[in-house]
Amino acid sequence: MKRNLAAIVFAVAAFAAQLSWAEGNAADVTDMQALRAAVRADKKAFVASTLQLTPAEAKKFWPLYDAYQRVLDAANQKRSMTVINLVSTDRPVSDLYARALANDFIAADELEIKARRTLHNKVMRALEPKKAARYLQLESKIRAFQAYDIAATIPLIK
Repeated sequence: MKRNLAAIVFAVAAFAAQLSWAEGNAADVTDMQALRAAVRADKKAFVASTLQLTPAEAKKFWPLYDAYQRVLDAANQKRSMTVINLVSTDRPVSDLYARALANDFIAADELEIKARRTLHNKVMRALEPKKAARYLQLESKIRAFQAYDIAATIPLIK
């Protein structure tokens, strides 16, 4: 159990930590493994390389991006604490506790969805529609593999 807990805490910490990017082919984001590696090395640089913003676009976009990442960090922390609470329980949980954990997961998801809607509306006004859609698609792909990574490490409630 301790080894599982350590693995899960490590995965959650990696998930909640600010993502970074390494050099790579930013234009090819269909290879999810390559995308995962690029984002882990330096997410912001990867997004910049993929979008190739003009200085005027960058001035409008980066404050929106940074604000969204802060909200994501808060949602990730909420989700991480829920996971830590779940895995720290060695025994079957009560119905009341299970309900509270499920509510915590939903609250984190709702926080993220609200932030994504706000981001969508603001990015669509700040950038040309194709660049805005490209960024929103890229962010969606990033969130998908991150969600998969976390889901793969979370044990089911006993």
